Formats: sequence, structure tokens, C-alpha cells
Amino acid sequence: MGYEIETLSLTKNYGDIAAVDNLDIQVEGGTIFGLIGPDGAGKTTTMRMLCSLITPDSGTAKIGGNDIIANSEKIKFDIGYMPQKFSLYGDLTVMENLNFYAEIYQVPKKIRKEKIASLLEFSNLTKHSYKLADQLSGGMKQKLSLACNLIHTPKYLFLDEPTIGVDPVARRELWKILFELKDEGVTIFVSTPYMDEAERCDEIGLMNKGRVVKKDKPNKIIEDFNKHIICIFSEDNYKARDFSNTLDYIEDAYLLGEELHVVVEDYEETKEKILNDFSDKKIKINDIKKISPSFEDVFVNIIKNEEVRS
Repeated sequence: MGYEIETLSLTKNYGDIAAVDNLDIQVEGGTIFGLIGPDGAGKTTTMRMLCSLITPDSGTAKIGGNDIIANSEKIKFDIGYMPQKFSLYGDLTVMENLNFYAEIYQVPKKIRKEKIASLLEFSNLTKHSYKLADQLSGGMKQKLSLACNLIHTPKYLFLDEPTIGVDPVARRELWKILFELKDEGVTIFVSTPYMDEAERCDEIGLMNKGRVVKKDKPNKIIEDFNKHIICIFSEDNYKARDFSNTLDYIEDAYLLGEELHVVVEDYEETKEKILNDFSDKKIKINDIKKISPSFEDVFVNIIKNEEVRS
């Protein structure tokens, strides 16, 4: 389909800190691209530059062939942008917020009523149209924000961690809406801290310290992971983790829920060493097994290796 969102050496500095560092990204039209990374990685700054809200120090980007600096006004009418913080008017009702955004985006009055009715149904807010925005739950607020950003039928949708603080049911509902928008041809650029959401994207960029360190389809990133993950259940996982990180044959050890995940080069050889060393340290292992790496395992490993390199 061709690239609809492109960045070329996009850079933004704040003092001595490179928030975004020579960023090159290409996003195909009609897809969902996920930008993930730790806090401070540069995700929000990237998104704000793409939406022509802040100016890069160097480099450039294009949205649908339009330059983010030279054609910034046109871009603003082609996109919808949801920032992290709820940015609608809490003292206006759901319906009043939608009408306000329709006015801002100059939606013709002859189609406005039908468009608003369609968005209310689309976001399951029809029964709540009389409520003040401040009275809505977190999930409903996010759906209202999304509806307001769709009032002018944008070609591109930028969502900055749209499901933060939202319950699991509302998260699923929001993603259902995103898939429907994708099917309609909307190109979606989303940042998220949730690994299960990252795996729903067509392609993802792993971002750290202003740079995308890995970009590919989620399943391909997992397939390229060439290390072994050992899952350990012990009577004291915190002690087991701290001890594991002192062993030179273990690359990394971290807790995921009630599981201790250990990254090694070879499972069979390492398993015996772990059993012997844990026994010497009087750390009882209840279960030890090799598991397939999850996307979260791969993400943690890539980011930690980047930290070591820098």
C-alpha cells in the first residue's frame, strides 16, 4: 500500500537530552503501528512532532506525503490525536463535546447530526450522551475522546497510551473499535505500555532513549529471539532472582507475576548448574522448566541489552 507515515532523521533535544534521536520510521497505510518503550523513551515527543504540535530540531516527517512543518495546517485536518491526559471538557455533556469538536473541525451541519449519532453508537455512548464528561468512567472518557477525534473522519489516528488507567473490559472494547477503523482504511499510530496490546499491532517499534532499536512484526521479533527462557518457581523468588543475577552463566533474571524468568544461552547445560548452585545456596526450587519466550520476555531483554551498550 505504500508508506503513509514516514520520518527521516527526526530529532528533538531538550537541553543535553536527546528526546528523539535521528528517528527513521515507515508506516504502511491501513495498518496499526505500535510504538513501545519504557517511560522517557521519546514516544510522546515523537507523536507530538508527527501531529505538528512541536517542531523538530532537525530531520523531517511526512503524513500522507505532507511535510509536518510546511503542511502542518493540512495535516491537522487529516489526523485525530488523543494525548495521554483526558483533554475534553468535563463540564460539557458527551453530546456537547461532540458538537464542539464538530464545530472546530468544520463538519458541515447537514451531516453533523448523522455523524454524531453514528459515533455515539460506534462507541457505545448513545445512552450516556446526556452525562457530563466528568461523570464518565475512565473507559468511557477514552471512548468519548476517540469519538471526538473521529468527528471529521481522519485518515490517520495518533493515540498516546490510550488505555492507561482503563479497566480490561474497556481496553478490549477500545481495541475492537481500532480494528474496525483499520478495516475502514484508517492508519493508526499508537503507543502502549501493555505487551498484549503491542502484539495486536501489525508492526511495532521498540523505542529506547530516543531511538527505535528494533522494528518488525511482533511474531517476527519473537522468532528472532535466539536465547532460552527458564521459568523457575521457588520458595523465595526474590532471593532466587537476586542470586541468579550474580551467576555469570545467567544473562538476566526478572520476575513476571509469580514466575522467575531466567535468560540463558543453553537450557540443558544451564539447568543442572542452576539446580546445583541453588541447592548450595539453600534456595528450594519447586519447579523448573524451559518455556517459549513471550513478547514481554523479548522486550525486556532487548531494552536491557541496549542499556548495557549505552
